[in-house]
Amino acid sequence: MALATSQSREDDLRDDTSQAGKSTWKESLASAIREPAELLDRLGLSQDLLPAARRAAELFPLVVPREFVARMGRGNPDDPLLRQVLPLGEEFDEVDGFSTDPLGEEDATRAPGLLHKYASRALLVTAGTCAINCRFCFRRHFPYDTTPRGLVAWEPAMREIASDERIREVILSGGDPLVLTDESLSRLAIRIAEIEHVRRLRIHTRLPIVIPSRVNDELVDWLRGTRLTPVVVIHANHPAELDDVCGGALERLVDAGIPVLHQAVLMRTINDDAETLVELCERLADLRVLPYYLHQLDPVQGVAHFAVENERALELVQLLRERLSGYAVPRLVREVAGAAHKVELRD
Repeated sequence: MALATSQSREDDLRDDTSQAGKSTWKESLASAIREPAELLDRLGLSQDLLPAARRAAELFPLVVPREFVARMGRGNPDDPLLRQVLPLGEEFDEVDGFSTDPLGEEDATRAPGLLHKYASRALLVTAGTCAINCRFCFRRHFPYDTTPRGLVAWEPAMREIASDERIREVILSGGDPLVLTDESLSRLAIRIAEIEHVRRLRIHTRLPIVIPSRVNDELVDWLRGTRLTPVVVIHANHPAELDDVCGGALERLVDAGIPVLHQAVLMRTINDDAETLVELCERLADLRVLPYYLHQLDPVQGVAHFAVENERALELVQLLRERLSGYAVPRLVREVAGAAHKVELRD
């Protein structure tokens, strides 16, 4: 498809919360909780947590959909889903080895919005927002104001991808690419499919977990609408995230013939025990979602309180091997700036 020159055919790849009333998932985006006091009140938690939460939310805003909050336990400040989103005073701690760009993404930028870390894959930072702001996010300091908006703005990235025949797969990431409209994403997918040596389109997203209604007919249609093989990688860290509604959304993708992989981040007090990880992986296997990666925490500034020692991580994976079928055991990995691939941690 040749690039359009008229305004009517220039995509507006924008975070689409301004049209929140047009569909359920957009309403959910628009109505997400953004004020710590409301989150604490809804969960029946002490307002003593409020000063630190408000202060930390100035570093990185609170955003959490109401559907996700509904899966949290009332009155429990240690709820593992709440721990993922509640701003804490520990985010101000300065810890050696934790930085604002731990993965060297500034050095990996090849064009606006385009990261090329690994030879065969290129990543497009398609959106600057998420449906949920996870406190452990490795891009919490990312300069999203440089993200292109519209197909014309993406052309430098398209030319860069077209110039490198090693690239077989393009990854849509962010932020979360699925905060954008299906119309915009479809046009971007079509443009990528014009590059002959690209074979696969991978989507990294948390939306099917936190707002399951995002998995609609339009999403499935554009994922299957080009010659590219689509792959969806979802992110959940605890089995309580995978309620029946979420499970139905994942099964809808699988039933459409779209491979769905899973990744999690290993975090202290959230999922650093064997029972939690076994339950998570078994639930995923039942949903026909393949556990793919268990990430060691990326050392981004403000998240050191979640870190789990490598020795403990390796012990947990060994316990998973003893209790799960091989296909249900994720690979324990760490991303290292400048490395040619994810680094797998082994005994």
